[in-house]
Amino acid sequence: MRRSIFRTISRRLLASGPCSSLASTLPNCIPQIPTMSTRRPLYEHIDDVERLDYYRPGGYHPIQIGDRFQDRYQIVHKLGYGSYSTIWLARDEQMAKYVAIKVGTADYGSKEVELLSRISPSGVENREFGRNLIPLVLGRFNIDGPNGTDPCFVTAPARCSLADAAQAADYSPFQLHVARSLSAQLAMAVVYIHELGYVHGDLHMGNILLQLPKLDCLSTKQLYDEFDPPDPEPVVRVDKQPLTSPSIPTHVYSPVWLGKPGDEVSLPESRILLADFGTAFCPAEEPRFESYTPLQSRLPEVRFEPTESLSEPFLDSWLFGPDDATADQVDALGPMPDEWWEAWEGRSKHFIGNGKPKEGREVWTFDQRFEDTIQAPRRRKETEGMDKEERDALFEMVRGMLVFRPGDRLSASQVLRTEWMRKWAIPEAEKTWGQKLLCNNRSSRNS
Repeated sequence: MRRSIFRTISRRLLASGPCSSLASTLPNCIPQIPTMSTRRPLYEHIDDVERLDYYRPGGYHPIQIGDRFQDRYQIVHKLGYGSYSTIWLARDEQMAKYVAIKVGTADYGSKEVELLSRISPSGVENREFGRNLIPLVLGRFNIDGPNGTDPCFVTAPARCSLADAAQAADYSPFQLHVARSLSAQLAMAVVYIHELGYVHGDLHMGNILLQLPKLDCLSTKQLYDEFDPPDPEPVVRVDKQPLTSPSIPTHVYSPVWLGKPGDEVSLPESRILLADFGTAFCPAEEPRFESYTPLQSRLPEVRFEPTESLSEPFLDSWLFGPDDATADQVDALGPMPDEWWEAWEGRSKHFIGNGKPKEGREVWTFDQRFEDTIQAPRRRKETEGMDKEERDALFEMVRGMLVFRPGDRLSASQVLRTEWMRKWAIPEAEKTWGQKLLCNNRSSRNS
């Protein structure tokens, strides 16, 4: 934990570290599906698939390759899964193209698709480029099945998450020009959401997806030749009794890999989509006091100011955590606000006085963190690193994002106007998209 916070910053800001799989494009909340009773059957474990005990009333809808929905969508492969949904690759027979269908659990409800429809490019009149970085809702419908009514919505399929790409590269860093582009695009996406009055609520690399090059020219057979066919795994009860309930499928599937290792992603391939709006909210309509993100990823005010509503910092809720991580923050950023310091019961384990480390405790400076997590991995790979001018500009931006008090942190639009964004990141994003990305009046409008 000693080095967790800056590793999180560098990996997530510059896309060079581990996160969860495509399943992380789904909410991290604790699932509300009821606990399985001892009378319910148990199933043999299968790697890399959803929890089989969630196939029950209120849970997943059982789907098989070849199923058709709405007389137009034929399921051809599986893309991912999470606590509240499974995601499938389907062929839209009416439009002759491939789509992704997210099938929520019956208990999950339709909040995500309702919100996504409001901020989706087709649902708003907004000239900001950020609209291209949000999934477009192509359709929505319900499935009435043995486990209830499951909400579904249709989007374009994505290649993989940044977390998946980093993992596939064994966490070798993205090329520097690609990392710059990814960072600028993420800032633009968050600005777009915030200007519509919403907060994402769960920013991390598992929810940032690489857009997928068009597959529509491929037949299903050609798709399988290119990316491997589905591999059905039979569902087997622990007691070896036959499956008798319609609630559970006879077979389940591991997700198909459509991505590539992060260190092989080129600049034209680095277009992103910001996904999973299951925990997004509108602060003006729905003040939120709790955070659904894991402890190691929560904002400090969630811990020290629990009665204050979460608002719209650029970081959303993706960097901070409890005692060891809090000590990391003090090491890197200096003393926290006095009232927070007094409220922190664990401070005596790490510090003497307000921010003086205990003798013998490792203190990892901001410069050391940058060197160890960003520069050194690039030198080992013999790839481009940052020069001093860029490093100083990045430091200034990151420090502005990591101010303890939320009201003093840079907003997303302010992050987009920092020197590092303007001079290094945005130009690479413009190369990615082959066009100018920001409105000419943004600077004056946000000044």
